[in-house]
Amino acid sequence: MRKKILLIEDEEGLVMTLTHRLQAEGYEVASAGDGDLGLERGRSESFDLILLDLMLPGRPGFEVCRELRQAQIATPIMMLTARDQLLDKVVGFKLGADDYLTKPFEMAELLARLEALLRRSQPNPALLHGESRFGEVEVQWDSGEVRRAGAAVSLSAREFRLLQYLVQNRNKIVSRQQLLHEVWGYSAQTSTRTVDVHIAWLRQKLEPAPRFPRYIHTVHGQGYKFIA
Repeated sequence: MRKKILLIEDEEGLVMTLTHRLQAEGYEVASAGDGDLGLERGRSESFDLILLDLMLPGRPGFEVCRELRQAQIATPIMMLTARDQLLDKVVGFKLGADDYLTKPFEMAELLARLEALLRRSQPNPALLHGESRFGEVEVQWDSGEVRRAGAAVSLSAREFRLLQYLVQNRNKIVSRQQLLHEVWGYSAQTSTRTVDVHIAWLRQKLEPAPRFPRYIHTVHGQGYKFIA
């Protein structure tokens, strides 16, 4: 079955270019030219991945991302934007984006990162199933539901996969490069800052005291270790 992608972008030329190339690569593509329509389609229809521009008429991309995650839509989101500031990327990840690509970009890079994101978002029979508990946190691996002290916690697909990998390798040190390869599907040249940002968001959402983590520990010079 062909993967279905929602492209939320207002630049008509880019929409045509991306649609034709993605269709040529075997994807089914739907599009929305503004943030309001993109949010509506993202909520009401089923997609395998969302390509989301930040500078949109109507409702900006950051707001679309936030509202999709608040609606418990776990579809992987890759942000496309002309902005290239670290703060914008941090905000995007905080709101639940799974990847971030700055315009102008090479089509080959977009396709590679899109494929990696789709691959990593698919169920893996070797991964955890059932339920895990640590402290006040309860995780249902099959349904993707996460609760802390009984309240629902919204994790992006990437954050959930990162948590899953850390818990699966509990009490073991996992390097940043290992996480990039196993969770992101990226090669060594990708910046490890991506991992640190996502770890920080997981701590904010799950740790009782994020500055003094109880579960997700930093092993200086080596990586991270999950202890429960």
